[in-house]
Amino acid sequence: MAKIKITETVLRDAHQCLAATRMTTEEMLPIVEKLDQVGYHALEMWGGATFDSALRFLDEDPWERIRKIKSKVKNTKLQMLLRGQNVVGYKHYADDVVVAFVKAAVHNGIDIFRIFDALNDVRNLETALKTVKKEGAHAQCCISYTISPVHNIEYYVKKAKDMENLGADTICIKDMAGILTPYTAFDLVTKLKKEIKVPINLHSHCTGGFAQMTYLKAIEAGVDILDTAISPFSAGTSQPTTESLVVTLRDTPYDTGLSMDALSEVADYFKPIKEKYLSSGLINTKVLGVDTKTIVYQVPGGMLSNLVSQLQQQNKLDKFQEVLEEVPRVREDLGYPPLVTPLSQIVGTQAVLNVVLGERYKMIPKEVKDYVKGLYGKPTIPIKQEIIEKIVGKSKIITCRPADLIPPQMDKLKNEMKEYLEQEEDILSYALFPQVAMPYFKNRWAKKHKIETTLYNEEEMTHPV
Repeated sequence: MAKIKITETVLRDAHQCLAATRMTTEEMLPIVEKLDQVGYHALEMWGGATFDSALRFLDEDPWERIRKIKSKVKNTKLQMLLRGQNVVGYKHYADDVVVAFVKAAVHNGIDIFRIFDALNDVRNLETALKTVKKEGAHAQCCISYTISPVHNIEYYVKKAKDMENLGADTICIKDMAGILTPYTAFDLVTKLKKEIKVPINLHSHCTGGFAQMTYLKAIEAGVDILDTAISPFSAGTSQPTTESLVVTLRDTPYDTGLSMDALSEVADYFKPIKEKYLSSGLINTKVLGVDTKTIVYQVPGGMLSNLVSQLQQQNKLDKFQEVLEEVPRVREDLGYPPLVTPLSQIVGTQAVLNVVLGERYKMIPKEVKDYVKGLYGKPTIPIKQEIIEKIVGKSKIITCRPADLIPPQMDKLKNEMKEYLEQEEDILSYALFPQVAMPYFKNRWAKKHKIETTLYNEEEMTHPV
């Protein structure tokens, strides 16, 4: 038995899940010194969808967020979510982009890198992990948790061993859909603690309604670190509540040691921010409750809202139930990928098309074809030959690490945007999101030269994990 360490998610995943990743750096800065006094293991405050949201919606430089927060946080490690070879984007990038990004993130102040791959293809973690280690930062590798006929405890233990052998400093069970049940969590953590030596972190969401109970069973099984969110931005599609867990474990062998006085101040600070987002409509009340459909269909909360949005745009919201039932069928066809970014969008879009068009695979997006070709990595189980032929015909299926086919990109990208280059990190912003970064750069240049400009119109964006 040991003290439970807590990672606070309010600065990243919590507001990503509840408020469409719209919290600004200026809203964060007044409270970060108090957050630093709480006694957290880490503050998750960057990565995931925060990067492109900063450029796209907030007219902010995402790199400046790290620097400003790091200047105020002296005692607590800063953590980010990195999508392996996808970095913080939605496709694979060349190794030189991944290496440059990790180096820049460490230089700017990131201490812990939570690295995951949507397919649990460990090959897609290698470049990021090795660079993190080389730069002297902490590499946490994730098991993307899902449920299927082929995903079982033995599967996850093997993946965790592979990650440990690769050099992971900690292993995170990433339950992005909130579907890890309490007794399964107990069995999984128990087995992991027997088989691997590095600490175990559990990350879950309250979407299914039982994450708090799952955390307790994981604690009993020996989990080391848990992800929670301060009360105003907790529960619903977010994480379990920080204060509730702290009180639950107080005066037990697992006592977190966190300051309730400091936590109370933090909660009071975030209450009006939540009210602002509620009144503006950025927090939809649907994300604040329990959605049991996530348990039945294994669909994460962000994916559910994305399906609704796609159907609304086509005036086909009456087909929502049919689409939910089609998602598991598409997932089976595609070799049971975990439903996490970008695979959740890929599977969901194909399910919508199958239902709306009244014929399965009548229209197939490029991303689905690329996935079947192996360009995202190795499926959990081989895709049946008839499905392969239906989707990509006689196209060649690759079996190598997808990034091996991508030539170096950094020099070419720097040349494309050099007239707007103000810092080396700008090349990375452009590399990951050229169509979003360029308007940001132009607007920044115009403001610097006191030229009136109009930002491009906001567009709808999904906010995946």
